[in-house]
Order: sequence, then structure tokens, then C-alpha cells
Amino acid sequence: MPIEAMPSPDIVAISLSQHIGKPSVPVVNPGDMVSVGQLIASEGGFVGANIYSSVSGKVTAIEERYNPNGTKSNYIVIENDKNDWSAQPLPEMEDKTAGSILQRIRLAGIVGMGGAGFPTAVKLMPKQAVDCLVINGAECEPYLTCDYRLMKEKTDEIHTGIMLLAKALKVNKVYIGIERNKPDCIKAFSAYDDITVVDLKKRYPMGSEKHLIYSCTGRKVGLGKLPADAGAVVQNVATAYAVYEAVELNKPLYERVMTVSGKGIRHPKNLLVRNGTPLDMIITYCGGMRDDSAMMIAGGPMMGPTMLSSNLYTTKTTSGLLVTTSDEVDLTGPTPCINCGRCAEACPMRLQPMLIDFYAQAGDFEKAAKYGGVKNCINCGTCAYVCPAKRSIVQSIMLSKKKLAEGGK
Repeated sequence: MPIEAMPSPDIVAISLSQHIGKPSVPVVNPGDMVSVGQLIASEGGFVGANIYSSVSGKVTAIEERYNPNGTKSNYIVIENDKNDWSAQPLPEMEDKTAGSILQRIRLAGIVGMGGAGFPTAVKLMPKQAVDCLVINGAECEPYLTCDYRLMKEKTDEIHTGIMLLAKALKVNKVYIGIERNKPDCIKAFSAYDDITVVDLKKRYPMGSEKHLIYSCTGRKVGLGKLPADAGAVVQNVATAYAVYEAVELNKPLYERVMTVSGKGIRHPKNLLVRNGTPLDMIITYCGGMRDDSAMMIAGGPMMGPTMLSSNLYTTKTTSGLLVTTSDEVDLTGPTPCINCGRCAEACPMRLQPMLIDFYAQAGDFEKAAKYGGVKNCINCGTCAYVCPAKRSIVQSIMLSKKKLAEGGK
């Protein structure tokens, strides 16, 4: 479905932890009046991001609320006055040097919009020398089509954003990987002679950084290494579009395109939504849920967490909202592992997911890292998808990473 701008909600709740890194620090207080695009929270550290108001109105609270993954963080709650008053756009850029573009990306609060949420400006300052930029247009996650619609409807704008990213990174080689199920997008970007278009196999998880770099450049990123170690930096097409808006339109990041889909939703759509929009309102706007709906997922079905409630809010990284029926998801409970090895066979990183699950369940997270290789997992969810015992392998992986990080491992 074409991109459709959703009406602004009556109330937004904007998370201070919608990116990788330290939570942002509020610069407003309850009772303050804010405008669209006004800075309401500043980055909490070098790996952080500014946050801007998506509506005009009154700040009513700064309080703790639930995130889609079940954790909690602080939110700035704003009552929308529906005036869409915008008095503080980003200042005009006098020049567009590599340094000024980088500063603008940081100021605008842009993060990786493919789902990871890593601050884009930090990613554009690798410690190692890099010589190429790889743009992720794969969108290999089932159901999601928001990146596809952006590439189709905002081709020139995305191209401009890509060139700005390349200039900030000081590289001349630019690749864009697009899956073969998007031939119109491949054709559209092939018209530009400053980008190498790579048509990717329609295979999951083609959009993961390491696989994308290998498919586009032939370079391998070793276990425990970063893309910059292979001389590359990867950015998402939605991120490139946000960079275009920040540099050319002086617009900070406060809204994004997301997919609302699944058989359990009455009218699937691709929506341009304000940051902090209630998921309940989005579901209502899409006609509501069908009577046989069985599960809600934040993002795509492979990597997105299952949600216990729709009383949640969108963030910069909200790429999708799925409402599925029982014939789309398996609702049976897990049974004991039979050591069939299917998870290891299917793992694109060649890890041992069954050992990660085994040691995580036993509470020995160091062995989950030593024997299962959990720290090299890309969280694609393939292991859980192929598991005949329906083990909660993804949850074991996430728990292991969390416990290892808490222990400084």
C-alpha cells in the first residue's frame, strides 16, 4: 500500500531510550509548552541521540512506561493541541562539508532506522579507515514493506541522502543492496551512475550487515569484528531519507514510515506516524483487529518481540506492527530439545543455538558464549523458526546477551 500520513494523536508518549546508548536527558518539564520539532531531550553521552517533539502542545508528565520488549523506560508525555505549531526548525546550513553534514545528522537525532537504533553520527566516525558505504534496501523481514514504499516513492530524496552520507564518511564507493523481489526499485536506483546497485537473492536474512557487506563487496567481516574492520559502513534507506530531510529541509527526526500488517488487522497500511503515537490509535485507524487475531508483534515476525498489550508507543525504530491470526503463528508451547541440529544447520552465522539455549536455561551464560557463540548472534530468529520443538531460543539468546553485558563480558 502507498504511504499514508496518519493524523496526529491526541497524546504522544516519547521514549527517552529509543536508541542504542545512554538514555536522553529531558530539557523540558511538565507544564512546558512545546512545538513540532522542538528539542525535548538531549543526548545523554557520545553514544546517544537528541529527541524532538512530534506535536505541539503541553508536556503533562515525564514518567516510566513499558517498552514493546517488556522493559521500562522514561517517557515524555505531551498533550497535542492539534495546532502543529512549528517555531524551531533546525537552522539553515551555510555549507555542506563533511563535518557540517555530520554535525547536522547528530543534531537532528538520527539513528539507524532499520531496527538497531545505533546513533548514525557515531557510526559515521569509525576508528578504522573505510572506503565504501553500503546501503541496506533488502528489507528481507517478512510482511514489512515500509522501506520498499520509501524507495519507490522517495527515490530522488533517498539518493540525495545517500550522497550526503557518503560525503560525511568521505568515501566514493557506494553500494545499495536490494532484493530481487523489488525489481522496480532496482531499476529506479540503477539510473544513478554514482551508486552500484546489487540485486540480492530473495533469502532471509539478506539484510544483516555482515551478509549484506559480503553480497555487495565480497568482503567478509570476521566473528567479533565490525563492518568498519572490512572497510565498510552500512546504513538503512530510511536513515538516508532522514538525513535528506535533516540537511535539505532542516527537519529533525520526529516521524517515520511503518508497516501495519498481518491477517489480524482489517486494513493493512504503510503509515507515516509521529514519534510516540499510541499503538492502540494505529490499530483503530487501520480498522481494528479481527476477532480471530492471536498475536501482536513489534516489527517483523522473525526479529520483532511479541507484545502483551497494545498500550505502547512508536519510536524512531518502529518499522512495523503485526497483528497475526492463529494460522500465521504457532501457538503451541515448547517441548524438550531433541538435539536434531536444525537450528545449527540453519544459522547464518554458523553458531550452535541449541547450546546457547541449553546453557542459558541452566544459568551458565559464559558457556553460552564459549560453546554456543551467543555474542556473535545477529538475532535473526531463524533458529527458533526451524525448531521442531518450538524452543524459546531467541529469548535464551537475548537473556544471555543481557546477563553477559551486565557482567562486563
